[in-house]
Amino acid sequence: MPLNAGDTGYGSVAGPGLVGSVGDSESAPLLIPEEEPEPVQKWQPMSKEELEAVAGGPGWRKVRCYLVVLFWLAWVAMLATSIAIIVMSPRPVPTQLRWWQRSLFYQLQPDLLTDEQAEGSEGINALCEQIPYLRSLGIGALILEGLFDKGASPLNVTVAGVRLGTLPQIEHLITESNKAGLKVVLDFCEVDLVGTQDVAGNADKPSNMSAPVHQGLRFWLQQGVAGFTICDTDAAYSEKTLLEWRAVFTEFNTQEEERIVVVKQTRDVLPPLNNATLVDVVMRSILPRSNLLMSTNDVADAIEKDLQRKEEDTWPSWTVGGKASPDLKKLLLVLMMTLPGSPAVQYDEDLDQRQNVSVRVVSPPGENTPSDSHTDKEKKKRIAVALFSSLSHSRAREEALLYGSFTFLPFNSTTNASSSNSSSTSPSPPPILAFQRSWGCVHFLVLLNVGSEPHALDPAWAPRLPKAGVFIASTEMDRLGPTALDSLELQPHEAIVIKLFESGSYS
Repeated sequence: MPLNAGDTGYGSVAGPGLVGSVGDSESAPLLIPEEEPEPVQKWQPMSKEELEAVAGGPGWRKVRCYLVVLFWLAWVAMLATSIAIIVMSPRPVPTQLRWWQRSLFYQLQPDLLTDEQAEGSEGINALCEQIPYLRSLGIGALILEGLFDKGASPLNVTVAGVRLGTLPQIEHLITESNKAGLKVVLDFCEVDLVGTQDVAGNADKPSNMSAPVHQGLRFWLQQGVAGFTICDTDAAYSEKTLLEWRAVFTEFNTQEEERIVVVKQTRDVLPPLNNATLVDVVMRSILPRSNLLMSTNDVADAIEKDLQRKEEDTWPSWTVGGKASPDLKKLLLVLMMTLPGSPAVQYDEDLDQRQNVSVRVVSPPGENTPSDSHTDKEKKKRIAVALFSSLSHSRAREEALLYGSFTFLPFNSTTNASSSNSSSTSPSPPPILAFQRSWGCVHFLVLLNVGSEPHALDPAWAPRLPKAGVFIASTEMDRLGPTALDSLELQPHEAIVIKLFESGSYS
């Protein structure tokens, strides 16, 4: 009998009524209940009533209040921090300048505006016609020279030279200039106003000519003259005389119309006065006065000496003074316009409106004058006017050029010219001269190449300065847009004015 007889077997159960018999037995599968699928929960948006009930709960109200308070506290903190940074950060204080400190002086003799065959009175009329043009160039004051004879008596300081026109013409010139906002300063330099030929500074000797001179001063001040110019070698340059002049000036001075005294310094050292306020402007020469043409090395030495001059109490004014090569004329103009003080530009025929008009006149058919010469002259005058106008207007609107700090920058440069071929006895070319004018975060860099060879800047010449900038002006007015100092090369007799800015910014 099999061992499994009567066994229903693994996984089988005996059917009902079937016991013990193999043939009569059958097996049924074991049934395991299957898991029912979980019901899927459907999300439905909350109704308005449900949303209001949840949002209005005490927990959410506290959270919203905390967030609002935190936002406003952060906003107030940022505002307070910004105000503190602005208030505590160092900033330059704008300097209140007088009219002569803001002005650009233009020295000229009216007879220079006349033709050789014309009378001197036409120079006054020509100057009256050019007043709007001169004002458009940025000129703020005229220094009229040559109106008085050098040997004029102090009794006749109201009488102008006959060759320069009549007194009504000069009065008309002063009136028209004042209407256009152009100040007029009369040049009394080397005119004997005291009636003696005493040395300057002799204030002990009394003068019996003071009353006529005071009468003459009052006459011109009534006509609208803004001041007078004397030399440091004149007898009028004394404390006694200037005190008397100041007493006359107070009768005509107003807050915006102050009368001034300009002293031309002709000596190496200006004779000091006990009261420095008696002189408003000291006009100095960049180059020493000489009848001989100065070499480029002498010009460079004179400029470097001026750049290293210590600041003095009296407001300075700069003019060229000595004689230099015509190639350096525009370089010296850039230097005058950017030095601290008021520039005093001498008459330049390139700026003469009548000369500019005559250049554009076409030559008659019978003349053999080449047209190229007219084109070159017109281009030269156009560049001169553009350079003058650019410098004058930049100085008028930039605080750094008006009263900013001055820093002389000695540095090395490399020349492209081969120095191996030159003899050891030949003088070395003059270096590049540079200085910086700064006010706050605004910086201007002025570069001067006095020599006749091109110079490239040494990359390590001034590591503290920004490496980028934008051209403001150049002697040939051919440099525009941004530039990098590391790749800058100065051409012979070139001067450049650059407004510096940090890399990645443009101001």
